[in-house]
Amino acid sequence: MPAPGATLSPFSDLHHADAPLLLPNAWDHASAVAMARQGFPAIGTTSLAVAAAVGLPDGAAATRDETLKLALVLGSQPFLLSVDAENGFSEDPGAVAEFARQLAAVGVVGINLEDGMGAVDRHAAKITAVKSAAPGLFVNARTDTYWLGEHDGGETLSRLDAYQQAGADGVFVPGLADDRQIAALVARLDVPLNVFYSPTGLTVSQLADLGVGRISLGSYLYRRALGAALEALDEIGEGRRVGGRTPTYQETLSLSATAPPRS
Repeated sequence: MPAPGATLSPFSDLHHADAPLLLPNAWDHASAVAMARQGFPAIGTTSLAVAAAVGLPDGAAATRDETLKLALVLGSQPFLLSVDAENGFSEDPGAVAEFARQLAAVGVVGINLEDGMGAVDRHAAKITAVKSAAPGLFVNARTDTYWLGEHDGGETLSRLDAYQQAGADGVFVPGLADDRQIAALVARLDVPLNVFYSPTGLTVSQLADLGVGRISLGSYLYRRALGAALEALDEIGEGRRVGGRTPTYQETLSLSATAPPRS
């Protein structure tokens, strides 16, 4: 919970509302604008999709330039933008802080930083450096204990405690899916908990009841889009009618950065 009398940013406010922030993750201008038009006030980016779209590996600090370029395109749009920055694209806290400053300068309001189960002190130093360089940027500190299969609740909590103390505004535990573990973690934390949505896991309503502050879709929508394209190819090749929702040419054109604003 925020400290009494604290002034929150609009993006931070969304993490402290009655319902959790459901954050869809985009990979380009069209996907972000389309999601915003669905009524989502905040949009995140997904590092996997950004990397896959240009043929680079995810989680290897290979897409710093692509991530910044996308932020330049989306940061001035009329929605709140949070950027998935992997590990900050550097092990040097100063370099991570400079990248965060550049993001904030183009209108980004949040950054996601993952520890990859590296040294706790180093990740905490990155968080502190980012908050010093860009105080208004919402830092969502991710630990990969569950994502990498460790499933160690004690290790997770000790890492999250360190990240909270370093200045994180929220914490993220991808792969955490058990309702009792989620509830216990929410009760111990001083900042909002972020988890991934899973189509085979807890519903948004169930996660809300557990006190989760933010639910990210990660690369799910991008992978669904790829799946829909492959399904359409199968249907076309087999002579079947193509199903699913397909935007028209004009609707898609309206998502262009050069298209006139919608009235």
